[in-house]
Amino acid sequence: MFSERTSVGLDVHARSVAAAAIDVVTGELLQSKLTPSHEHITSWVQGLPGPVAVTYEAGPTGFDLYRALSAAGIRCEVAAPSKLQKPPGDRVKTDAKDAIHLAKLLRLDQITSVAIPSVDQEAARDLVRAREDCRGDLMRARHRVSKLLLRHGIVYYDGDAWTLKHDVWLRHEVMAQLGAGATRLAFDSDYENVLAMNARRDRLDTAIAQMAARSEFTPMVHRLGCLRGISTLTGFALAVEIGDWSRFTGNTIGSFVGLVPSEYSSGTSRIQGSITKTGNTHVRRLLVEAAWHHRSRYRVGKTMRDRWQLAPAAARARGDEGNRRLHQRWVRFTERRKKNTIANVAIARELAGWCWSLAMLEE
Repeated sequence: MFSERTSVGLDVHARSVAAAAIDVVTGELLQSKLTPSHEHITSWVQGLPGPVAVTYEAGPTGFDLYRALSAAGIRCEVAAPSKLQKPPGDRVKTDAKDAIHLAKLLRLDQITSVAIPSVDQEAARDLVRAREDCRGDLMRARHRVSKLLLRHGIVYYDGDAWTLKHDVWLRHEVMAQLGAGATRLAFDSDYENVLAMNARRDRLDTAIAQMAARSEFTPMVHRLGCLRGISTLTGFALAVEIGDWSRFTGNTIGSFVGLVPSEYSSGTSRIQGSITKTGNTHVRRLLVEAAWHHRSRYRVGKTMRDRWQLAPAAARARGDEGNRRLHQRWVRFTERRKKNTIANVAIARELAGWCWSLAMLEE
């Protein structure tokens, strides 16, 4: 609960910071325009009647300001922007008004704080997100190559695309068909980009695998790997993106990643729509992709046994139970002739709960 004398709201931007402070005792409102320098902000806050509590919205400026204020002994809350209460009739938005609004909400204990990652966790998260960006870049680069060839009537029919066999076809048959004109130059440029993205992805995969094998998240990654579809890369990404799993329960984590249906209910009517798609987009995509693995018949193969060797017995038993349960859910959805994409999202929502139970499992 708010117990300080002064509440401070900061509207933080890359090149400026609007600050507003409310003295609870005198009711005085102090406003200032600050530079983004942490020393400047900290010295201004320390000059206010104490004790002081500060809040600002989570955003692209990161958590360094939080760490600087905390190091100076100042309580700081990083507010979740989507949870801030805003007057519905207010049509004027300025940095100064936003700072005052934050200061008022902090004084009223109406701030929903985000989880603050450690420095190591944030570094691991940056690496995981770099790999996610690389995945998207590789997909776009491959699309450019395939669509360029499609415009010229060149289509690969001999199996799946982007395999070793497909790569041989691109290097020999396609290059021979394109000749030496401008189209060949465009193809060479796009194909070179595909190779560069492949190499970049492999480097990031290696770095993530090495970090997952010797970090604070290693035991959790091993436990999460007891579930089908949760490889080392996926388990590590889930561990670093969610961070503090104790914030949730098996029921609420699905809501956090936006896998629950949207709802509009009033009186006796109840209308449910598509999933909310709130929260962490990366985690939601990983869970949806992992859920597809539970569609096929459950068998404990060599890959799963190798992962189980790294996890404690309790995690192996729970992972096996989860795998059987999720596959049975897929079978029931199939029998009811549910649309596959809808069924998979439901499986992903339940998979999030099983991941939570393994993450919270004590060694």
